[in-house]
Amino acid sequence: MTLPRIAFALPLVLAAGTAFAAPGAHFIENWDLDGNGQVTLAEAEERRGDVFYTFDADEDGFIDGEEYKLFDEARANDMANEPGHGQGKGQGGMQNAEGGMHLAFNDTDGDGKVSRDEFVTRTKDWIAMMDRNTDGIVTSEDFGRQ
Repeated sequence: MTLPRIAFALPLVLAAGTAFAAPGAHFIENWDLDGNGQVTLAEAEERRGDVFYTFDADEDGFIDGEEYKLFDEARANDMANEPGHGQGKGQGGMQNAEGGMHLAFNDTDGDGKVSRDEFVTRTKDWIAMMDRNTDGIVTSEDFGRQ
């Protein structure tokens, strides 16, 4: 995996598991492609495609074993460095954002690896996990205390 590929998409991955002063602000900032304060399904699908390519280090069309370990470690390291991490401050939407990146969530055929199609196809369910008001988009109102 080359450094430019990691540098490009790593902030996108990490935003799925970070918490900032405004609930979900970093997620919205990194996943909202048109800057309107809303993350649509189309925007999330595009970004997840970028994330997939970043962590498919051997470019075989799958994020598998070691690649998924690197993906998990990147998210875990980012979360550990965030202020308030582990303090239970009502980050329900962020927990759902993080959960939607896990291997178990994305490996729909149970073969221990995730294809780009699996990863992108799960975007709709991932958005639904965060979308508290079920309007089909994710905004800062979908994060924070329930």
